[in-house]
Amino acid sequence: MSFESLGLSAPVLQAVAEKGYTTPTPIQEKAIPIVLMGRDVLGCAQTGTGKTASFVLPMIDILSQGRAKARMPRTLILEPTRELAAQVAENFETYGKYNKLNMALLIGGVSFPDQERALERGVDVLIATPGRLLDHFERGGILLNDVKILVIDEADRMLDMGFIPDVERIVATLPTLRQTLFFSATMPPEIKRLADRFLSNPKEVTVSPPASASNTIVQGMIVVPEDDKRDALLALIKSQEVKNAIVFCNRKRDVATLHTVLKKHGLNAGALHGDMSQPARTETLEKFKAGDIQILVASDVAARGLDVQDMSHVFNYDVPFSPEDYVHRIGRTGRAGKTGHSFTLAAPHEGGLIEAIEKLIGTTIPRIEIPGLEVLQLEAGDGRRRGRGGRGGRPGGRSGAPAGDKPRGPRREPREPREHREPRPEVSAEPQAVAAEAPREASHEPRPERAPRERRPERAPRDHAPREQAPRENAPREQRAERRPERNQERRSEPRRDRDDGGPAPKGLGDHVPAFLARPSR
Repeated sequence: MSFESLGLSAPVLQAVAEKGYTTPTPIQEKAIPIVLMGRDVLGCAQTGTGKTASFVLPMIDILSQGRAKARMPRTLILEPTRELAAQVAENFETYGKYNKLNMALLIGGVSFPDQERALERGVDVLIATPGRLLDHFERGGILLNDVKILVIDEADRMLDMGFIPDVERIVATLPTLRQTLFFSATMPPEIKRLADRFLSNPKEVTVSPPASASNTIVQGMIVVPEDDKRDALLALIKSQEVKNAIVFCNRKRDVATLHTVLKKHGLNAGALHGDMSQPARTETLEKFKAGDIQILVASDVAARGLDVQDMSHVFNYDVPFSPEDYVHRIGRTGRAGKTGHSFTLAAPHEGGLIEAIEKLIGTTIPRIEIPGLEVLQLEAGDGRRRGRGGRGGRPGGRSGAPAGDKPRGPRREPREPREHREPRPEVSAEPQAVAAEAPREASHEPRPERAPRERRPERAPRDHAPREQAPRENAPREQRAERRPERNQERRSEPRRDRDDGGPAPKGLGDHVPAFLARPSR
């Protein structure tokens, strides 16, 4: 089947042909006609199968008619990471160059004014991460009541990163009558329930078993001590014909450390992780895609959406904690039907993680050996997720023991009952400093008797004249007035004076009047 048979317009077909594609992938072949019909789609396909083009190409045709309004996008595409959002934006620029469509990219690390100016011009396609989109929405800079098509891409990654509550808030602000396209590489029960809430009578499109590795990827695994992982990685890079490769680490600090090690050994390496600024991340990715960087040491921010032509190798320096992440990592190679290679470096205590990965992909990862390095066996997993252990794979290292299993000191023996305990030895009175700190009950010396205190002479009683009780404030007003007739009569007889008439001094201040009270007011 060719792209012409899918019902796409001539401008889109021309852009696809210039890109060099002639035959659609299975997910594109099944999803594009359904999207053009206006139906909801639930797509599940492994990474590297062309899911992005399966919704970008028909959306360009749908948006070719109509006009966008200021701050009211016509379509919305949600992506979990900045890299994925930028990847989708590149696809729209490539395939929509013969269609006059406005596009805006709302991601973190970019100034708000630039994004607000793009929204003011009116956008046909809005590509955003959930957090930055909600920031603009809460500021009143965007209205979502004119969205006709909603795309939720990499939904399983949204779940892993904790974005599902934000996605639910965004969907609640959208019109009920809309077309929703829901794509995910894996379909766990949580994602399935989420799709049932967002989609209306969807057409399910599945082109491969969920979370399966591509047949074009040659996999391998080396089981070595934790201390030998760096030597094993360097030996693999030197023994393989590496055109370009990504080395995945679980932690950001390990990315920086391993990047420094590779640079010291004369390798052309770069680093990419979530703590880098957006301009630095974009610059590093551009250099890697252009071939200026041969080996990219990265965290899982590069596990999805990163499309590099003819990537030859993927190295898992750390075994991923989630089995699905393994499928996404190795999916960066072996794309578009070309052969790729992936190698995983595992420590013996990571046997549980390897068991979960092999159970998910339905096959055993072949073990390989490296000359000169000790090859070990994986320890049996106990069903609990473990982080990477300490140096040498010993439990209880930096994070080798899971939460709640930290190594403790020697266990105390249980105490004997009180009636069976031996009496404590008496505390010696020497030295004097120790005896001073001991409790008084421990001292058996008799206390010196104190002399009796002399009694003070009793004072003669004073004669107190009875004082007149002041009237209570809570008494009735008439009763209080009767008790103070002279004062009330004086108040009635005095004429009212203004502040600046030079009257008598205010009462209660004596002979001295402060200047600020005596000064006439303007």
